[in-house]
Amino acid sequence: MELTGAFSAIFTLVVLEVILSADNALILGVMVQKLPVHLRRKALFYGILGAYVLRGLALLFAAWVIKLWWAQALGAAYLLYIALKHFLKPEEAHAPPPLEVSAAQFWKVVAQVELMDLAFAVDSVLVAVAISDKLWVIYTGVFLGILALRMLASLVVNLLDRYPRFKHLAYVVVGLAGVKLAAGGWDKFAKEVLHRPELVLGLDKEAFSLLILLVLLLGSLWATRVPKTA
Repeated sequence: MELTGAFSAIFTLVVLEVILSADNALILGVMVQKLPVHLRRKALFYGILGAYVLRGLALLFAAWVIKLWWAQALGAAYLLYIALKHFLKPEEAHAPPPLEVSAAQFWKVVAQVELMDLAFAVDSVLVAVAISDKLWVIYTGVFLGILALRMLASLVVNLLDRYPRFKHLAYVVVGLAGVKLAAGGWDKFAKEVLHRPELVLGLDKEAFSLLILLVLLLGSLWATRVPKTA
């Protein structure tokens, strides 16, 4: 019976990891799409490796990690920046990826991916410790969830290449993810630094994540629809 409960908790963690971090998969896809095709899988591999390391450390030091408001603030600022840049500079939005990049440019993209992993690790830890108090259950569920996100990120890259309008949808979701991270970071800052709980926004992250997922699903129908020819 206990084993059945453990497997149920693992399944729940995997599902929640995918649902609550669907925007994370999209962000990974958007980031690596800036690289040449032959380097994207390599960047995603390093990204997933970093995600495992960061989530593993985050779970070990959960009591400290959940107070990292600045990590969420940095992640939020970066996501809002790249979303606004996409819509304010359309000439760069439609530029094709380069055929080759330098090692420094490649590792810059990987570093950006890792920054996002750190920002999203905070929420991941909060969800994990709320589902189960067994460390092996938490690690199994979270790590399987990360693997699922890696597969989703690969799918996103393919969609971005195949459907140009999907890129606009992707950056809308990136902006919404930035809002979600900003709200979470502010709440932690208000409670842990300012000690002013009355300033907490209290954004329902689960509901907001489901909203992002709904925008993604409905937007995908628009983005993947073939325009009618005259």
